[in-house]
Amino acid sequence: MEILLLGIYSAFVWLIFIKLKWLPWNTTSQVTVAIIPIVGLTAMILTLNVVAPSSADVRVYKYTVPIVSQVRGRVVEVPVDEGNRLVKKGEVLFRIDPTPYELEVKTLEAQLVGTQGSQRELVEQERGAAAKIEESQNRAREISARLDLTKKRVAQYRELAATGAGSKFDLERAEADALEHQGQLDAARNAEAQARASQRQIQQKLGATVKGEFSQVAQTRAQLEQARWNLDQTTTRSPCDCYVINLQLRPGGFVAGLPINPVMTLVESTGQVVAFFHQNELHQVEAGNEAEFALDTLPGRIIKASVDSVVWAQGQGQLQASGAVPLTGVAALPPGRYAVKFNIAERDRDLFLAAGAAGHAAIYTDRVHAIHIVRKVILRVGSYVNYLILKLH
Repeated sequence: MEILLLGIYSAFVWLIFIKLKWLPWNTTSQVTVAIIPIVGLTAMILTLNVVAPSSADVRVYKYTVPIVSQVRGRVVEVPVDEGNRLVKKGEVLFRIDPTPYELEVKTLEAQLVGTQGSQRELVEQERGAAAKIEESQNRAREISARLDLTKKRVAQYRELAATGAGSKFDLERAEADALEHQGQLDAARNAEAQARASQRQIQQKLGATVKGEFSQVAQTRAQLEQARWNLDQTTTRSPCDCYVINLQLRPGGFVAGLPINPVMTLVESTGQVVAFFHQNELHQVEAGNEAEFALDTLPGRIIKASVDSVVWAQGQGQLQASGAVPLTGVAALPPGRYAVKFNIAERDRDLFLAAGAAGHAAIYTDRVHAIHIVRKVILRVGSYVNYLILKLH
């Protein structure tokens, strides 16, 4: 752009001083003609670096997702391909032999049926114990009534025997009946006590509940849900729209289900574009400012964007917690740069941006719009220069 401006300026100088000779071509005019472009271009470039700062260090970053199997087993299928092939969210990445997990589910299903049957059996036993209690109470009341009657007869026979009007045999028989009824009453009360003790034991077992469900049933159901979850985890699906990179997992391989042992890595399809600027270049930059960037992987293409935010932090401003006093060093480190995150414009969001791609970027602030065109031309010329591959082999 500077060369183009110099060319236009030179054409006007030639036209005014040489062709039309409107002004004399002497030492004074020659010095003036030489100073004007130097001062003008210098002022324009210095102003441009403030109102439209540029960066020669643009990077495309993409997050990676390490895939770790939740369960262990032998791999039976790997239906995905590696490389530049998009894997949609929810697509199958690989499958593990589900046989042992299916058997575990069937075993726990049978145990659940058994524990539910045991719960129903306890309920029936509790009802039987309640019926025995009621039966023992009824029998005790009946025997108690007989015992009271027998005691009255014993008292009557005793009075008659004392006056000589009664038989001693009748008195002894009545006393024997009273003892027999007393024994039957004691037996009925013992049976009631045993039935109550049995009922309490059954109620204690039935009272062990979790959210209204018998504890053993709840425990078996939880184990069954865990087993079904493990069975579902034998099929691992993609958590995002990603690309599979460096796929080495093959059918027949064994995965151990350890969090420190990823079996493949996914690279997200959407990335983040970051440009790095020197510290004194960003004092006029604000979120929402227009931005453009060009990548070496896309010669001749200008990608529209806007400033998302300036990351006002970098490693030189961090101190680690330790017992050592920070060292200033023999020589001061050069000041670190700050990162600016871009939001890609709607028209370019479907454009494929390779992870790690580098390039140039420019931010157009809200000041001195008239000279922004210079930065735009410089950026576009640099983008077309990317078509040149300067090597001799």
